[in-house]
Amino acid sequence: MANLKDIRDRIKSVKSIQQVTKAMKLVAAAKMRKAQERMEQARPYANRLSEVITSLLPDVDRSLLPLLDEREIKREALVVVTSDRGLAGAFNANIIRRAEEEILETGRENVDLICIGRKGMDHFRVRGYETIKDKSGKDFTDFWSDLSFKHALDFGGEIVSHFTGREVDRVRVVYNWFRNVATQEIRVEDLLPLTYEENSVKAVDRLYEPSKGEIVHSLIPRHLNVQMWKYLLESFASEQAARMVAMDNATENAQEMIKNLTLDFNKARQAAITKEMLEIVGGAEALATN
Repeated sequence: MANLKDIRDRIKSVKSIQQVTKAMKLVAAAKMRKAQERMEQARPYANRLSEVITSLLPDVDRSLLPLLDEREIKREALVVVTSDRGLAGAFNANIIRRAEEEILETGRENVDLICIGRKGMDHFRVRGYETIKDKSGKDFTDFWSDLSFKHALDFGGEIVSHFTGREVDRVRVVYNWFRNVATQEIRVEDLLPLTYEENSVKAVDRLYEPSKGEIVHSLIPRHLNVQMWKYLLESFASEQAARMVAMDNATENAQEMIKNLTLDFNKARQAAITKEMLEIVGGAEALATN
């Protein structure tokens, strides 16, 4: 059994860690509430804009806009949205695992990786993957603390230029969709080219002014920026929720460990006291016999 000093030091260390995890839980909870509010405000607009464009696409000449250009898929870009920091449970690991499955299915040699967030970028670069940077040579990292719509514009612009430059034939995004505080759902969505399913388009008799083509030409860039903004907001809210849950679990585990260590400490102290008492009694008996 460990001596009393070792157990006392371990209890002190675990208590210090518990204070840190508790503080991180509170910080993550505050950030999550703000992120959730922004995300819930953006969702209806993003969904409605997507519905409008989907309803217009069947009647539009796809040759009018390069973003509608459907080509034979020989090469694709995979946008992987992770966080810059860890301590969020399996948040980043699940995204990376799903991205690796998508890469394996498509073929590593046929995929351009665009990693938004340091965790994904570090993971793939260590394994020899080339990741796409922006035009200035910078990575898509170190922005989550001051996330704004400008980041969506910048990232969206880089991704669009990668597609319109015919470097890839399709762009897909892997990200965490915020279901609730306890659950984040990994989704893989096609970003480019814009497509629609025949069964999903409802015939609605409307008059359009200006023409449908002009409306689509105007809305599509806005749609792509809003979708990129949605991915970032969903991922950020999911990250904070995952971190809050992870830190809550860590705090509870620390409390359980403190309880067990305290029990061990009391047992060790009782054993030491019993040993000392036996030594005193034994010494007294030895003196009495003499």
